[in-house]
Amino acid sequence: MNKKKIKFSFINYKGLKKSKAISWITAYDYPIAYAAEKAGIDMILIGDSGGMVQYGFNDTTPVTMEMSIDMCKAVRKGAPKTFLVGDMPFGSYEVSDNHAVKNAVSFIKHGRVDSIKLEGGKRVSSRVKAISNAGILVFGHLGLTPQSASSFGGYKVQGKNIENFEQLIEDAQELEASGASAILLEAIPEACSQMIRKYVDIPILGIGAGGGIDGQLLIAHDVLGLYPNFVPRFAKNYFNIVVQNMIEKKSDQMLNKKKKFTSLDIYQKAFELYNKEVKNKTFPSEEFIYPIEKNDLNAIKTSKYWKE
Repeated sequence: MNKKKIKFSFINYKGLKKSKAISWITAYDYPIAYAAEKAGIDMILIGDSGGMVQYGFNDTTPVTMEMSIDMCKAVRKGAPKTFLVGDMPFGSYEVSDNHAVKNAVSFIKHGRVDSIKLEGGKRVSSRVKAISNAGILVFGHLGLTPQSASSFGGYKVQGKNIENFEQLIEDAQELEASGASAILLEAIPEACSQMIRKYVDIPILGIGAGGGIDGQLLIAHDVLGLYPNFVPRFAKNYFNIVVQNMIEKKSDQMLNKKKKFTSLDIYQKAFELYNKEVKNKTFPSEEFIYPIEKNDLNAIKTSKYWKE
């Protein structure tokens, strides 16, 4: 079995297919997970973003292992057949390899997820290797990494200068070499994320990283318009689109009083539309992609890692 076949093996798990873009969404509770599975979403991330959209924290750092595991349990009940990725919160893997493995095992054993995700590149490579060697699938996370956002000036788009671009390439290669099964890129211009994809054989997934990669992630609360504090550029509100379409078409389901209709039906339709657009690669369109100035892109193209 060749290297690429081994690295892509997780995609064939629980019905995931390598041939099409992977649809990935966050969920933190039973009803949203239930709607996502009914909609046919490929994977669910129980993200530490739940600290912000569920608990109302200003950032993700207060999220604890206990909170994360509880959210995982609820999501598993709502989506028993879906591939789940548990997001290791700040403080759960930084101390040591052994500490990281212990907490990763808790995600699998108690949270009932299929994989874990952690943030960082070279600095967490030993953690990735240790967790992978323990028989646990590991997803990496590069670019805008919320847990360490303060160290690079806050929530800013990454990969827009040659130094940062080259660091992302090297970090991606290091994660793959350490045993990562996939990498999530966050808040990176499309041209850069597509270039990173050329340097690794494992799937490259994106949230605010443009198209031309192996899959897309969105926060469920952004898809459904449930988070009031801010809306990232890359977030598309599918809930509003579904409701508007139903009103314009005077949906029989809405008008038929004999047929029970709930908000979960709209959630499911919103997730179905998102799933469809990921699969046919109409999402993300240009309005949901971070731009890069021509001069910045030209500078990056002088990098030793740029391939035409």
